[in-house]
Amino acid sequence: MKAIFISYNQAYGDEVVEVLEAHRQRGYTRWVDIQGKGSFNGIPHQGDHAWPEQNHAILTFVKDEKVAPILEDLKSKDEASPDLGLRAFVWNIEGCY
Repeated sequence: MKAIFISYNQAYGDEVVEVLEAHRQRGYTRWVDIQGKGSFNGIPHQGDHAWPEQNHAILTFVKDEKVAPILEDLKSKDEASPDLGLRAFVWNIEGCY
């Protein structure tokens, strides 16, 4: 089992959830209106008058075989709108109940 943490610009709205649903991934936790700045060339998303945009984030736990197809779809989405910003990180899960 793996965890996928996805951080993305609020402009994507529900598109990231739609990617998960397309892969029949039902469970996730979403945070909205979070602040951040991209590590490569992203602008700050602070939710203030100078940097009004914000990010959202999702954490989902998936079977190993779902990771690559989900990441491919997320990467395609990011490449289609690179100025928005979307990143996904995968972690091994030691156990769960």
